[in-house]
Amino acid sequence: MPTLQKITAISLLLSGLLLWATTALAAPVATVTNLSGPLAVRTAIGAIKALGVGSRLDEGDTVVTERRTYARLKFTDGSEVTLKPNSQFRIDRYAFDQAKPREDAGTFSLIRGGLRTITGKIGKRGNKDSYRMQTPTATIGIRGTIYDATYCSGGSCGAIRPGLYLGVTYGSVVITNSGGVPTTLQLHAGQFAFVQSPMTPPVMLPSRPNIPFNPPVSMGGATTSGRPGSTGGGGECQVR
Repeated sequence: MPTLQKITAISLLLSGLLLWATTALAAPVATVTNLSGPLAVRTAIGAIKALGVGSRLDEGDTVVTERRTYARLKFTDGSEVTLKPNSQFRIDRYAFDQAKPREDAGTFSLIRGGLRTITGKIGKRGNKDSYRMQTPTATIGIRGTIYDATYCSGGSCGAIRPGLYLGVTYGSVVITNSGGVPTTLQLHAGQFAFVQSPMTPPVMLPSRPNIPFNPPVSMGGATTSGRPGSTGGGGECQVR
């Protein structure tokens, strides 16, 4: 007759195998579709590995671009993110099921650097507040859009003062500062804003900030051309 210790060991082994199988079968949340240089990911458990075109990403992953790297990510809800060089972008929480719109969730963090994104179905159906892009100084919500966000720190944007810079190409976004007295500002297409710190409110800018966004033509897609569904090379709406 099996001892209690053996039964316990077998139960733990079966539980571990079940957990491994569930993780292995879990669908990825995004795929790297275009890449112009070295790209790495730090997983939720701290493992670091190199990525290439076709690599898959999971919830909890932090994607890191190098000095000259642009990377384009395609998510299962149809959204796209093009990361600028010297950026860190984390997928904090992601849930998308075509049949369950009320369970949508997309929470991301721009830790460093910048990105351009065209949003997908998350935030456009079910709960309209299910999309959030968190940055060191403010949180961005969307109402269906294409926007640029760049967090400048430590001279990373040249002579431009540190803080979060935001520009909307299509649709609109809502920005709320991270701390202090909560202040919200809505931006529409062709408008720009700046948030200096978590304690200061977002302010409108009179013109486009001088921040480069020049992905190579090979990156392709809507996030480089500036309009939904476009496949051009990016001359139409570059942030310079």
